[in-house]
Amino acid sequence: MANVESPLSPELLRSMRAWRHDLHAHPETAFCEFRTSDLVARELERAGARVHRGLGGTGVVGTLARGDGPVIGLRADMDALDMQELSGAAHRSTIPGKMHGCGHDGHTAMLLGAAHHLAADPGWRGTLHLIFQPAEEHAGGGLAMVKDGLFDQFPCDAVYALHNSPNLPFGTMATRVGTVMANCDTYEITVTGKGCHAAQPEHGVDPVVAAAQLVTAMQTIVSRNVKPTDALALSITQIHAGDTWNVVPNSVLLRGSCRTLTAATRELAERRLREVCAGVALTSGASIDVQMFRGYPACVNTAAQVDLAARAAARVVGADKVDAACTPRMGSEDFAYMLEQRPGAYVFFGAARPDADNPPVHNPYYDFNDDILPLGAQYWVELVKIAMPA
Repeated sequence: MANVESPLSPELLRSMRAWRHDLHAHPETAFCEFRTSDLVARELERAGARVHRGLGGTGVVGTLARGDGPVIGLRADMDALDMQELSGAAHRSTIPGKMHGCGHDGHTAMLLGAAHHLAADPGWRGTLHLIFQPAEEHAGGGLAMVKDGLFDQFPCDAVYALHNSPNLPFGTMATRVGTVMANCDTYEITVTGKGCHAAQPEHGVDPVVAAAQLVTAMQTIVSRNVKPTDALALSITQIHAGDTWNVVPNSVLLRGSCRTLTAATRELAERRLREVCAGVALTSGASIDVQMFRGYPACVNTAAQVDLAARAAARVVGADKVDAACTPRMGSEDFAYMLEQRPGAYVFFGAARPDADNPPVHNPYYDFNDDILPLGAQYWVELVKIAMPA
């Protein structure tokens, strides 16, 4: 059975909520988490941790050491998103055009709460690195920390991270061995034709028609080139063309993303995208330029660490609420860069509010569910006690 009462003190629970609301009201985006990192460093120092700042720009690492033993890293992301909040919460963003739309404010508060508790808890032994990472959203703060020497300065036997999930039932946990989140690549396609008067299309080469054919043809990569048992999400998210009604434009710009779970599918998708573009160019008379941009790699969990994570979660929410073989998600996470360097586990904690609307992350009405703050912090505490027994 799950622990009914949190081992965290009422004062610490109140502090976690206060930190979360403060961070939410003052969101900071990629590599600009100055106020956020100040708050994190201050609270880590109050907990008695040795604090290092500056890795990956605005990253913070706090270290708690208690004798010889295992060395593990726990990671929380700190950055917000460039979007306007519409939640109407009392603690809503005070910064126009920026909001904590993914719950990183909650992730930070949970790890800070765990740090305060663990600093006074004698039930573990070893060295614990508390990794507060900037710029998870699109900008690769995890890679920046690794390149700055994260694991050279703070060697870890394993690393762990969690993410709230408003589309999972409250108080559940989901993870899996192997790929848990997808590779994420982006592309930019420029279709260049020959502009002309809209009343005389025979005098030009219409890039809009070619782009329309391309949009349709690209979807056959998913339906006809990839095995139905594999996963590929090839999405066109932007189309830009033209300025007025009576001019066929000279070019069309398309942008989008390509999500895959395996290296083989990733390579296949890029190759077929280029081949499809070449074919449409040949039949339309337009020229088509394709630029692919490799993004975050897949987030790959290791078996031993998934087992530890599931056992820790079972202590908190109950074994019946832990899914250790969940379906992979097509979203991406730059914790993947840390998992490329060290074994570890990435897990999702269910945060759906019962009998309430649950806007998804990256939605202007989303707000982190404070009720999972004690569960997330307690999960970190239990994980440390299992992985680093006294």
